[in-house]
Amino acid sequence: MVLRVLIVDDSLGRAADVAGMLVEAGYEVSAALGVSSDWYTAVRRIQPDVIIIDIESLDRDTLVHLRSIQRDEPRPIVMFCGDDADETICTAVKAGVSAYVVDGLYPRRVKPILQAAVARFQEFQKLKLELAKVQSTLAERKVLERAKGILMKQRGLSEEEAYQTLRKLAMNRNKRIFDVAEGVIVAVELS
Repeated sequence: MVLRVLIVDDSLGRAADVAGMLVEAGYEVSAALGVSSDWYTAVRRIQPDVIIIDIESLDRDTLVHLRSIQRDEPRPIVMFCGDDADETICTAVKAGVSAYVVDGLYPRRVKPILQAAVARFQEFQKLKLELAKVQSTLAERKVLERAKGILMKQRGLSEEEAYQTLRKLAMNRNKRIFDVAEGVIVAVELS
């Protein structure tokens, strides 16, 4: 699969050079934008696989764009920047940059940098998904534990009996045990 790349550059001449390097390396350049363009709208419209940003220094507007894109249209972002300050690099990574490169873009470095950025992004997305799943499971477990506690207190049941009661109700109503547990909690809160 050929990756489609969106280039954002504060120099249109340099953007043309970067586009040439990318095409030579086997990538498709979807568009090249200036730094002051509306990247967010362009990303939503073009749907690139990777974004390459080539700028002299990171500014507030760039950070706003990065955060908006990663919040709503997450994708790998490679930033080539002249600023090698530790704080700038950390700020860029926190805003969603997958690879931050100082010293410019050279033809032989294009492919490995993009491959590393895509791989890192995919791994990060996988971890985010796993974390969300674990957090959801934990939240559901807390609801289940609370509902069991209510049944144990109100009906004098053991923990196992309370669980079996919730389980039986869930099966009889063809619902998830979590939904039944939530119903028990809501009923108690309303009374």
